[in-house]
Amino acid sequence: MRTAYGFLSTASAALTDMLEGLATDIKMTKGQVLFEAGDRGDALFGVVEGALEVSVYSEDGRKLALDIMRPGAVLGEITLFDPGPRTATATALEPSVLRRVRHSDVLAEISKSPELAIDLIHLAGQRMRYMNRQLNEQVFLPVPLRLARKILYLTQSDAPQPPQDVRLKLSQAELAEFVGATREAVSKTLSSWKKDGVIEASRGGLKVIDRSALELIADPDFV
Repeated sequence: MRTAYGFLSTASAALTDMLEGLATDIKMTKGQVLFEAGDRGDALFGVVEGALEVSVYSEDGRKLALDIMRPGAVLGEITLFDPGPRTATATALEPSVLRRVRHSDVLAEISKSPELAIDLIHLAGQRMRYMNRQLNEQVFLPVPLRLARKILYLTQSDAPQPPQDVRLKLSQAELAEFVGATREAVSKTLSSWKKDGVIEASRGGLKVIDRSALELIADPDFV
């Protein structure tokens, strides 16, 4: 998990080393469910290889995809603070390798080094702020802005990569699940961006042509 970003990117070296020392590897096949919403959470996971989709379902069965977790990402981290029911479902999109850290092992280590609890409290606060921003965006931002932000997020890469080579292999229906919108609204928005030369869209997904223009659309002050 040393290459973890996001949730653990600001963790201290001591906390990162502790989690690394407790981790064990598990393998998943494509389509395998790691956990479902409502399952009891007893571990967090770091993605080493592959990709997992994190999603939630409404009472009538509609799916809202929240994220795609790729190598370096951490999921199930709320378990560090509260081993209660899982709040989402995680499914392998392809064969994957994860590193698992169990809640009980973390507690045992913190009892030996109480100062690590301060790091965990700091991380919990960061996570709460992140989730609050996500909720505000989902509720208050218009579809084009939400869609632009989601595409930028899902096509970001740590490796140097020219914008014309950034491709997202998701259907319009799957993108709609990610932004909490109808497929028709997403299709209309993508068609407009395609006409303006911002993206190329096909049945197999889309390719970002003008990342700067998409970043401008993702700005809340964009008119």
